[in-house]
Amino acid sequence: MARRQSIKAGLEPDAAVSTEVTIDTLTRDVRARQMDVFGALHDGPDTVILLGPYEPGFWACFIDCLEYADGLPDPMDRWSKSVISDLADRWAGQAIFPSDGPPYPPFFDWALQSERAWKSPVTLLVHDTAGLWVSYRGAVRLSGHLDLPPTEICPCDGCSAPCRTACPVSALEPERYDVDTCLSHLNGADSADCMETGCAARRACPISLNYGRLAAQSAFHMKAFNPT
Repeated sequence: MARRQSIKAGLEPDAAVSTEVTIDTLTRDVRARQMDVFGALHDGPDTVILLGPYEPGFWACFIDCLEYADGLPDPMDRWSKSVISDLADRWAGQAIFPSDGPPYPPFFDWALQSERAWKSPVTLLVHDTAGLWVSYRGAVRLSGHLDLPPTEICPCDGCSAPCRTACPVSALEPERYDVDTCLSHLNGADSADCMETGCAARRACPISLNYGRLAAQSAFHMKAFNPT
């Protein structure tokens, strides 16, 4: 059922942006920058808007940006911070990023509280539209409570959970992610081609299959995770 409260938040004067702030108006603004609203929650007196890649098209947008071409470290993080900080300014809010800290913002807990992401059978978060490809590029905190949309149903309910058996070395378990075993696989024969196309367990998720994320983007993230 819907969670109902409302506010009006101030935005910079702009013909393309409504002064009546709703999740729908924020979503339109975010998607124009190839990101999407991945969830929202009330946190004390505020509303936190969680943001992630809008697919298909996110990778093409990113590789066309200056940060991707300048040769400096962490191009996606820097681009995400630029885009989300601009959105926060337009919405009169506060930009928040997973790398802020310590202490670090509780993105995992926020994702669960948004009721659009859940703990999957392989521990990782699963999202209602991104599946196991879910990643949060940042968030924006707004003063007051926006109306929140109806809650979603966990996509794992009734799923045969192909993610459980997809990892060739069983590095992902319901209560544990064995990072060392994962890295040994990636630096060995990599029989599932995880370095080039992304984690086999994430790929196996039926929701992930329909998300539209390109293999090139997954390879970019895998290289960042395992640069050796």
